[in-house]
Amino acid sequence: MGVPGVVDKFHDPMLTPKDVARHLEIPVSTVRYWLGEKAHGAPLVHQVPAEKRGRPSVPFIAVVEAYVLRSLRDLGLGMAKIEQAAAEIRKTFKTPYALATKKITTDGVDIFVHYAGDELARVGDNQQPIREIIDGYLHFIEWDTADDFAGSLRLRQYPDVAPVILDPRFGHGVPVIRSSKVPVDAVVDLWLAGEPFSAVAYEYGLAVDQVEAICRVHASHAA
Repeated sequence: MGVPGVVDKFHDPMLTPKDVARHLEIPVSTVRYWLGEKAHGAPLVHQVPAEKRGRPSVPFIAVVEAYVLRSLRDLGLGMAKIEQAAAEIRKTFKTPYALATKKITTDGVDIFVHYAGDELARVGDNQQPIREIIDGYLHFIEWDTADDFAGSLRLRQYPDVAPVILDPRFGHGVPVIRSSKVPVDAVVDLWLAGEPFSAVAYEYGLAVDQVEAICRVHASHAA
């Protein structure tokens, strides 16, 4: 565990595998498989011991690893290529958290690694990219300038009018609204209790369209 009052994004358990599955919209069976799978002797998605059965075991950094892995797979990249990239990043930058660093990027066909001076080289043959690199899947990650690892992760099911993030510094790991750090569950619970959007917005200092957007996402997932 980290220093009291300070969240260690690498080692403090933040979510259960089921939470990760819900927030990232991935089957829980896939999350559990990734947590147990190793590539070149090390996990692609890390897990820490839970205090007891059913308690959180996934630190924040692993949530980001799962998000990046899911994004690379969505782009059609194979596991062999992803594992090769992870191994190269681990070896070059001496970190086990290969998928949660700013060092990895893709154009949807190949995986590239950022080296010194922001130089890019393709995994496998170190060729320079000949076309623009598309980092769209990284748009939802806010990088920590202190260490080049992820600092917060935006949940992409929520629209731009009401960005919702996972940030280990706020909400004990629950999704919060980026602008105010109000937990999403607090907003939804008040609406489910019968309060109109305008009353919920007033209670939490939000715009009505933000409350409506958040509650609509909740309703679509509950349906």
